[in-house]
Amino acid sequence: MKLKLQITLLTVLAVFMSCSEDSATDEFNAANQNASVKLITNLSVVSAQDASENQSVTINYNGNNQVANITDGVETSILVYDNDNLTNVTGEGETLNVEELYQSPYDAFETGEVLQYDSNMNPVSIRFLEEEFDFVTNTMSVVEYFAEIEYDATPNPFFYTLEAAGIIDVLDNVDLNFSMDVQAPEIVQARLLLPTNNIKKITYKDEDLTPIYQIVANYVYDAQNYPSTGTVTSTDLEDDSVSVYTTTFTYME
Repeated sequence: MKLKLQITLLTVLAVFMSCSEDSATDEFNAANQNASVKLITNLSVVSAQDASENQSVTINYNGNNQVANITDGVETSILVYDNDNLTNVTGEGETLNVEELYQSPYDAFETGEVLQYDSNMNPVSIRFLEEEFDFVTNTMSVVEYFAEIEYDATPNPFFYTLEAAGIIDVLDNVDLNFSMDVQAPEIVQARLLLPTNNIKKITYKDEDLTPIYQIVANYVYDAQNYPSTGTVTSTDLEDDSVSVYTTTFTYME
């Protein structure tokens, strides 16, 4: 498993699908009134099948509680600020990627087109394309998939960590009513796909809308409704294979 932690998590093809006038912060606050601010300092993922899949990601902060760097112990991303604004990310580390955490074989949250939001502005239906090798024709082909997402009524645990990294400020400045010609498409994409709540289930479907893969997360929440530990079960519905992972969140004291 790779925990794609690239702050250039935002390098994806955008699809312009929304005309919301609210900022990412507005939507998060509306969905999570009086949510506590909690900053992630470590996220560990332990595989029940294969110890080589285990990951531990550490997030370090500077004296202003801004994310200084993110490391998995091998690669590191360093964040550079100017007047409290994120100006650059150096290094070859990775950033928090939802689907990598959930052990997904797909990239719906990187390349997807949002078909439907729920009342909290969480994307609940996504269409996305995957390039796959066709063993019959010996060529690559583009295949259409769909993802249906369900959420717990708890805050997105990554929101304030992304805010401390300057990412939310960037997303708040995205005006979805403007032409995409004047905005970086990868930023628009990240804005459209940012959930306000914590994902508990993803069901992937093929082009005929037949379920083919499912991820279910069961969390233990703390007093502030942030996940402390969780069990993530990934099931390939085509061959019935099952993988189980334990996730542990550690927050700044």
